[in-house]
Amino acid sequence: MVWIGRINFGSIIFNMLKQAHLYIKGDVIGVGFRAWTKIQAKIIGVTGWVRNVDDDWVEASIQGEEEKVKQIIELIKKGPPVSHVLDVQIFSQEPKEIFDLFEIRK
Repeated sequence: MVWIGRINFGSIIFNMLKQAHLYIKGDVIGVGFRAWTKIQAKIIGVTGWVRNVDDDWVEASIQGEEEKVKQIIELIKKGPPVSHVLDVQIFSQEPKEIFDLFEIRK
């Protein structure tokens, strides 16, 4: 954390971050959903990760400014053209760590 005078900038940044944990169900495996999500995250400017969970579930953790997190969630609800999203479960979380980038996890 960076202290300047009596201001702790690390805490300010940490408190500004919003985090959402998502479970996406549908035709989202084998259609490039994770790669598409990573590209969208880079365009929007959020960090986190995405991974396959099951034959028809993808899990993601997204972190960033509140409006940007909301923006990518709306895109994920639609998915890329070759996918078919049936359901998105969204859980708000308090960030426990700060993600540096957006990655595809195994």
